[in-house]
This record gives sequence, C-alpha cells and structure tokens, in this order.
Amino acid sequence: MRPLPGAPGVAAAAALLLLLLPPRTRADEHEHTYQDKEEVVLWMNTVGPYHNRQETYKYFSLPFCVGSKKSISHYHETLGEALQGVELEFSGLDIKFKDDVMPATYCEIDLDKEKRDAFVYAIKNHYWYQMYIDDLPIWGIVGEADENGEDYYLWTYKKLEIGFNGNRIVDVNLTSEGKVKLVPNTKIQMSYSVKWKKSDVKFEDRFDKYLDPSFFQHRIHWFSIFNSFMMVIFLVGLVSMILMRTLRKDYARYSKEEEMDDMDRDLGDEYGWKQVHGDVFRPSSHPLIFSSLVGSGCQIFAVSLIVIIVAMIEDLYTERGSMLSTAIFVYAATSPVNGYFGGSLYARQGGRRWIKQMFIGAFLIPAMVCGTAFFINFIAIYYHASRAIPFGTMVAVCCICFFVILPLNLVGTILGRNLSGQPNFPCRVNAVPRPIPEKKWFMEPAVIVCLGGILPFGSIFIEMYFIFTSFWAYKIYYVYGFMMLVLVILCIVTVCVTIVCTYFLLNAEDYRWQWTSFLSAASTAIYVYMYSFYYYFFKTKMYGLFQTSFYFGYMAVFSTALGIMCGAIGYMGTSAFVRKIYTNVKID
Repeated sequence: MRPLPGAPGVAAAAALLLLLLPPRTRADEHEHTYQDKEEVVLWMNTVGPYHNRQETYKYFSLPFCVGSKKSISHYHETLGEALQGVELEFSGLDIKFKDDVMPATYCEIDLDKEKRDAFVYAIKNHYWYQMYIDDLPIWGIVGEADENGEDYYLWTYKKLEIGFNGNRIVDVNLTSEGKVKLVPNTKIQMSYSVKWKKSDVKFEDRFDKYLDPSFFQHRIHWFSIFNSFMMVIFLVGLVSMILMRTLRKDYARYSKEEEMDDMDRDLGDEYGWKQVHGDVFRPSSHPLIFSSLVGSGCQIFAVSLIVIIVAMIEDLYTERGSMLSTAIFVYAATSPVNGYFGGSLYARQGGRRWIKQMFIGAFLIPAMVCGTAFFINFIAIYYHASRAIPFGTMVAVCCICFFVILPLNLVGTILGRNLSGQPNFPCRVNAVPRPIPEKKWFMEPAVIVCLGGILPFGSIFIEMYFIFTSFWAYKIYYVYGFMMLVLVILCIVTVCVTIVCTYFLLNAEDYRWQWTSFLSAASTAIYVYMYSFYYYFFKTKMYGLFQTSFYFGYMAVFSTALGIMCGAIGYMGTSAFVRKIYTNVKID
C-alpha cells in the first residue's frame, strides 16, 4: 500500500462552521435530483479485507487505473466522514443521468511484478472495495483465486445497473465480470457499462434493500426485550416494597403503633440505616473526580437520548458519517449539562477548586476518546490506512473542544453552582465520622460493586450483539426504537439495583454509599468489555494488529463511556432515594 497523502488543513472557523451546520452538503448530488444527461458521479471510496471492516485503504492504493474523465462538478466531505476514514476519489468514469453506456474500456493497467503482487495480496486477503453513486453504497470484490490457490484472477468489467424513479436515483447494482488471470508484464484493460432502468421503488424507501429485517427483528430480539421488561417489573416491585416497608415502619412507630414484626423491630433504632443519619450526607472521598464523573455521565446520557431520538426521526444511516457528525454536534451542544450537574454536585460537597473541576469535567471524555484515537492513529499511519485521521481534522476537533465545549461547560458550571449548589441536606452532618462496624463479606462495598453490574448487563447484552454486529460487520443498524426501549430499561434496572445495594449497605451501617452506588452501576462496563472478547473470538473472523488494536481500543472507550453513564444514572437515582427516606423519617 502506498502512503496516505496529507489532507488539507481545516481552520478553526471552518471547524466551528462544521459543528453548527447540519451534516449535509450543498452539492447537487445531495439534492438527489438530476436532469436528463446531467453528470452522475461514481465515487471510489475504500478497499480492504472483508473480515476486517475497519481496516480500509484508499481505493487507488491498489494499482487500479483511473477513467479518462478528469474534471468533476463537485466534491464533499464532512467531519464525520473524515473521522470514519471515508476517502472519496473520483473514478473518472463518464456517467450521465438516463444515458446508457455500452461496454467500453476506460483505462489500462500495465501489470508489472509489483502491481501483480499487490493484487495477489489483496485477493488472498479477500479484499472488497466500496463505491458510491448518489450516496448509495456499492460493494464489489477485487478478484478471486482458483481452487489450488496458484492462479489469481482480477475482475475487470464493472456492469452497473441504475434504477431511477422520475428524476431521482433509487437503486444501484454492480455485477463484476471479465475475469482475467494475473500474469506479470501484461496489459489489463478495465471496462464498464451503465444500464438505466425505470424503477417503482420510492426515493424514501431506496435504502430498504440494505437493511436486514430478518436479522434485527428476529424473535430472539423481541424475546430479549420482553425478558428485560419482566426484570424491570421485578426490580421496581422490590424497590417499592423496600421503600414502602421503610416508611410504613417509621410512620407506625411515630404514631405509637405497636404492631411491628420482628424484622421491623430489628431494623428499628437499635441499628441499621437510621444510625448513620449523621454521616450519610458526608461528602464523598475525592469529590472533584466524583463530581466530574457524574457530570460526564449525565452528559453522555443526554447525548445518547437525543441522538437516538434524532436517528428515529431522520434515518441517519442514509447519510455517510451523519451519525458521528450528529453525535459530535449534540455532545458539544449538551456541554452545559455536564457543567451543571458536575458543578452543582461539587459545590454541594463543599468543593473549592471549581475551575479545576470544570476543566476535568469538560475534557474527561474528549481526552479519553482522543487519547485512544491518537494511539490507534499511529498504527493506522503505519499501515497507510484510510482510518488515519488527517491533521486538519485533529485541528477541527481541538477547536470544538476549546471554543465550544469548554465555554458551554463553564456556563453550565456557573448555573449549577448558583442554582443548586447549596447543601440542603435533610439531616445534619456530624463533625466526627462514625466508625464503620465489621460486616459479613458479601456486604463489603467491593463485593457489592462487582455484583451490581450483572443485572444491568443482563438487560442489554442481547442488544449489544446487534449493535456490535452493525458496527463491526456489514449490517446497518436501523431499529432505534429497540435501542430507545433498551436505554429506558437499562436506566430503570440500574437505578433499582443501586438502590437495593445502597439500602443493604446502609443497613450494615456503612455510609460510603456515593462511590458504591456509582461503581456498582458502572461495573456494567466490565461485563460489556468481557463480552466484547467473546464476540471478537467467537463471532468474528478479524485478524491482524490494526484490526485488533482498533477493536479493543474503541471497545474500551465504548465500555468506559457506558460505565460512566450507568454510574451517573445509578448515583442520581440512589441520591433521590436516600434523600427521600431520610426526609420522610424523623430522627431523634
């Protein structure tokens, strides 16, 4: 493979403009309407091994030749496309709307030994290439080997059949023909033809052929949703019983009711969660890091919720890079959420270094993502892969972090400190911390943390399979209604589990519930990452240093972000529960 040329730099103003504008371009092909005999551009995107979807290279990194046409009317690229390694290059093929092209040679490859070796390597590794016409993806295979693996053949004839409905393109099909044996020091002619045909497919439905309803709407998918829903009912019932029994017991006591069972009497004023009322609202250890994690988790939840809703409305899978562009835009726009929740929590816990907390909260997630991407970028550059992020794109991302995310986070922090930064706890905090008594091993915070993530993971692990398959294999994820339902179920299960864990922890007179509630919910990420190992080795055929580092690097980022989100959700729900039980119960 030959090295990836340097992409043009992106100025700070352009970066902000990319952020503020929708992830669409002004080019004619993005209006998706054509006049008769108007130019239709065939973009050559990337080529790479079929089993390593993320290991992609520029199409012309293989010694393919370019068509005779040199000029084009328009070109486009968005921030999401650049980050995802989209490398659109003009094919040089002359295609006009509704104008058939008979089989014709468009270029010739002078096949020397070096070029032959490059094609042989690609065929051995099952290289596929991707093209685009009017944003519709087309896939084709480079070539094939004979049964003995001694002779290799290149497909030289691209037969394109394009369906149109009115003045719009609604269907594209590619047939690879013209199998030619690769022999050094020969000339190989590359040819193509274009056949236009009228189609009844509606423009709005043209992506339906790329979807796989039998995979995503399989009965096991529905069963997993039903199973998770039953888990929600059970956990909500359990938490309701705990809350009702707790409140009923104390109301009964202060109403001088004497009908108490043995368990109620055992959990009365003798010992239990009421004994730690003077310490339960004590600030957590390392409040700066804790509040930054909670604020980041709240922002990730807001981003997930908004992006899923937008995807349900807009069908983002129909535009290259639009999902990533939308996620970046929403993440930057929701920065005040991070500042508000993180800054207010830090203020309530008596934190003084609020500027430092703001910086850590603002850059916690971007630093994690950019650090991982920077590491993988070295490997991508070594492989000359299209996934190597251009310098201009790095500048654009840095500008977004410093000129959009940080100021908005500052605004949220100031609002949070002033609107909800006062420690209005229902119980007074004792000056001297209460000693924590010894308890059984299964009531230790470390054990609770390890067990707390099992049920939340159990509610989403089937959906993880579908999400992984859509990202690491050739499936387009489109059932965002399922994803929304799973997100809601995950939130409910996480909150219920952390409330139960915290209740038993407080009953053991251990008031260190803040970190315990956060980490017990965040431990879901550990199980997700462990599942990613199973998926890699048993559900895929990935191989090589690049794909392995890419897979486990970004799966670590995904799992960590999921853990931070679950931790924040668990803490927020548990905090409301703790405040509720200590507000409604009088403490002598």
